[in-house]
Amino acid sequence: MVMDLATKLIELEKRTAQHRELLLTEEAAKTALVMPFLQALGYDVFNPAEVIPEFTADVGIKKGEKVDYALCIDGKVSLLLECKPSSVDLDPKHASQLYRYFSTTPARIAVLTNGVTYQFYSDIEQPNVMDAKPFFIFSMDGIRRSDPATLERFAKSQFDIDAIVAEAGRLKLASLMRIEVEKEFAAPSDEFVRLMAARVLPGSRFTAAVKEQLQPVIVASIGSLIRDRVNDRLTSALNVANPASEVIPEGETDDMSDAGDGIITTEDEIAGFRIVQAIAARHIDPQRAIIRDSKSYCAILLDDNNRKPLARLHFNSLTTRYVGTFSGKAETRHRVSALTDIYKLEAAIVERIRELDEGASSA
Repeated sequence: MVMDLATKLIELEKRTAQHRELLLTEEAAKTALVMPFLQALGYDVFNPAEVIPEFTADVGIKKGEKVDYALCIDGKVSLLLECKPSSVDLDPKHASQLYRYFSTTPARIAVLTNGVTYQFYSDIEQPNVMDAKPFFIFSMDGIRRSDPATLERFAKSQFDIDAIVAEAGRLKLASLMRIEVEKEFAAPSDEFVRLMAARVLPGSRFTAAVKEQLQPVIVASIGSLIRDRVNDRLTSALNVANPASEVIPEGETDDMSDAGDGIITTEDEIAGFRIVQAIAARHIDPQRAIIRDSKSYCAILLDDNNRKPLARLHFNSLTTRYVGTFSGKAETRHRVSALTDIYKLEAAIVERIRELDEGASSA
């Protein structure tokens, strides 16, 4: 089912890229993009008992309020979908309209879309009250490789509201946890510094001087630890030319990302990084090339400095892949059909290394 859905999403991605600029009205977006998306999930859009268009959802004294679509599972309204024109960026005010509809129906899933981006909401925080923020966002502009598996949960054949809400809660909790962890990593709180002080300086009083001493050390130690963990999971650049088996400790995987934050570093991205690192190894210490993944692209940085990008791997799309090279602040994207095409970009990558190192020496 996942592979079948992935194939359908590829076709929709192509259609979206070709026609989105022409879909200036809500009806056009629904017909050209949203209805095919629902069909890809296995719903019969021409069966009014399954997909109800213009579903009436009375809100308080407002009568005749309508939702663009209501999806019925086993005769019960289970998902509401509100659509906007493709030319409109989704805005919190659009979600507030859907928020009103949510409490008047038995549905526990609501989707706000413009046919390109789909925002999925539930009632994790308070029953029958739609959350203010989506627990999952899907975009046709850049389909992630993890998206088909997530979207499969909403397919007609797989729809299980309890499982969906449970997963939504986990995703939301993981997102909130990530935010707090990032805060601690960037600027450790007094509580965290106090905890670390008790462990590394047992018996010492936690004074302002101790806090001032430990805070920058903690930040530097966390950054060093993350870099080391990433590098430990990658073979050295020399092993690209002469591969050797990499032993991964039992219980661990070669996936450098946390699936809870929606970032998955794929094998192809790791392989692409290794090729760039191999090219760099002919001119610099290969350990200076560092991989740093994000939801939009996978960055390869010099000296782990986000101001020194060597290249970017745009591998999230299921249809087309690009490798970005840099000159100054300008990025040039090169379409690649195979990972070995990256070797054709050696001249640009080597020139970038020279540019960054000369800039550092003259600074």
